[in-house]
Amino acid sequence: MGTQSSPHPRVDAEGGVSQPTSGLHTGSEADIQPPSNPRRRLSSHLHPQHHDNHPNLTTTTTHSSKPPRAPKWYKIRLFRGMINDVRRRTPYYWSDWIDAWDYRVVPATVYMYFANLLPALAFSLDMFTRTHMNYGVNEVLLASVLGSVVFALAACQPLVIVGVTGPITVFNYTVYDIMNPTGTNYLAFMCWIGLWALVLHWILAITNSCNWLRYVTRFPCDIFGFYVACIYLEKGVQVLELLGREEPFYLSIMVALLVFIVAYICSELGNSSLFDHQVRVFLKDYGTPLTVVFFSGFVHIGRMRSVHLENLPTGIAFEPTLERSWFIRFWEISVGDVFLALPFGILLTVLFWFDHNVSALIAQGTEFPLVKPAGFHWDIFLLGLTTGVAGLLGLPFPNGLIPQAPFHTASLCVTEVVPASDLDDPKEHSPRFMTRTTRVVEQRVSNLAQGLLTLGTMSGPLLVVLHLIPQGVLAGLFFIMGFQALQGNGITAKLLFLLRDRRQPDPGNPLSRLDKRGRKMAWVFVGIEILGFAATFAITQTVAAVGFPVVILALIPVRALVLPLWFRPEELALLDAPTAGKFVMESVGGSYGGMDEEEERRAGGVVAGGDEIEMDGVGFDTGEETEVVNDKVPDHAPGAGGAHNPRPGGGVFEGQELAELGESRVAGMRRRGSAGARFGS
Repeated sequence: MGTQSSPHPRVDAEGGVSQPTSGLHTGSEADIQPPSNPRRRLSSHLHPQHHDNHPNLTTTTTHSSKPPRAPKWYKIRLFRGMINDVRRRTPYYWSDWIDAWDYRVVPATVYMYFANLLPALAFSLDMFTRTHMNYGVNEVLLASVLGSVVFALAACQPLVIVGVTGPITVFNYTVYDIMNPTGTNYLAFMCWIGLWALVLHWILAITNSCNWLRYVTRFPCDIFGFYVACIYLEKGVQVLELLGREEPFYLSIMVALLVFIVAYICSELGNSSLFDHQVRVFLKDYGTPLTVVFFSGFVHIGRMRSVHLENLPTGIAFEPTLERSWFIRFWEISVGDVFLALPFGILLTVLFWFDHNVSALIAQGTEFPLVKPAGFHWDIFLLGLTTGVAGLLGLPFPNGLIPQAPFHTASLCVTEVVPASDLDDPKEHSPRFMTRTTRVVEQRVSNLAQGLLTLGTMSGPLLVVLHLIPQGVLAGLFFIMGFQALQGNGITAKLLFLLRDRRQPDPGNPLSRLDKRGRKMAWVFVGIEILGFAATFAITQTVAAVGFPVVILALIPVRALVLPLWFRPEELALLDAPTAGKFVMESVGGSYGGMDEEEERRAGGVVAGGDEIEMDGVGFDTGEETEVVNDKVPDHAPGAGGAHNPRPGGGVFEGQELAELGESRVAGMRRRGSAGARFGS
């Protein structure tokens, strides 16, 4: 068992005094065992100064001449992170199924089915072409099913959507380009990459490597998101390039642009104040899949019917794309190739450690009032398992999806919208109303159900329907995914602020509090982010593309070690922020960077405690009603900050304390949210 951390200094074996530690523990923060009297322990965090006058401690400190010793970084408590993740989450497992009896689960399931399916189809087309049919629609769909079912049943955080991503697509066809000239069996080689990655994932989970997530801020996440968005746009162009230069090419361009425009209009209407609330939610959730359906039939109208368009290639129901079995004969490969797969397995592990954990962090962001604890160490262990199984089945490796993971959490937010009649300015044309997030439906059914629906998509009739989708429509799908990802990226937001007319400032934007030097440093900060993106994107255009995860991972020490030398703390606090709230980050020892509560109040950020906050015209609920004055209203915008309750004094809740805290918070949120069901999004 771990050693209990106490606010009291204690005498070590050599007579020195060990001071209490906080922040990132050598193992996991949950290495500390719950005390027999939690109330007494909480009091010690609230009033640490009371220990200064303790007579025994005074005597001990007086006789000690040695300075306090910091904990040794190389002492790792193996398995401790996973064990404590399971201990924290197990009390909630039954409620994860009971809580699924909620009206938000059905629309969230349908929404996530399409949000996961459409990008998967687009990526399957890319890999089908670039790997010469080794990976097709069925392989991509089955990989999504594998990730969804395993994580829905066994993950500590079942809200994270797992499937095939853009970066793993780049990784897969780059490995194919490298190994195909050697004559090596590609799928057997990928299987060994998956098996090596399984071992490496388990080593990372056993050694509590996810504790380093406390250093992952918005800085590397925004760069990675910007890279993924540009990859989407690049894939759309590449799909069109393969269609030749005749009539099919020009018709496909027109269809791709129409898909992009119509899907974007549906998204903007969903965020506007036009139409009824339920209509806006419908347009935002189902506008893109309905656009794909419409333009798949649109190309058969009039003279367009005579133009032969390339469609999405599909195979036989529940069968691999190539004539092979589902189980890869991984032993039919040379020993040299087995060990050659190890460096690729290391790169894959680096990519998944960052990509999946960032997906989990964003899905549990500060804007979501979650009440159930996270479990990063155990989930990385599970990700290694799915990676190895995917290799044995000849599937592309699944991992956490961006932006589907945060979309899933947002779709499960229960909100209420209450019109306000008392306008301050009668001439004001912008509608004003109250919006309140009551809770997030934290459960496992929606992830499991959308995975089973994806499995049903591999059936014969649905594969026939998928085969009718023109490739031009998939190119438009890449365009809309890329543009929306750029639109919501932090780099884009900072660029728009810096390019804004200074005579028309936005007082609601925290960046407006930057002084003259701060604005100059904001340009430097954005320049560094763009440089990091350019390095990542450039390497993916070469044969060394498999090495891009190293560039992404290198951004973490750059933020933690280099940027503080150039920027003042208050500048970094405004330009960067922790990826998730304190409640989530307690699983890995707390957050790095960001602001304390007083700084957040001065900067206009999100502060716990039920205060009313407005940022950039959008109201964020913290447990009280929030007034929103804007022509764009996020129907799924969840509450922020107020639901996160870290232990006062910077300590961590564990074991029964955390379970009791979660139960009391759930009960409180249910009492507050019972009145708003009619307006729930």
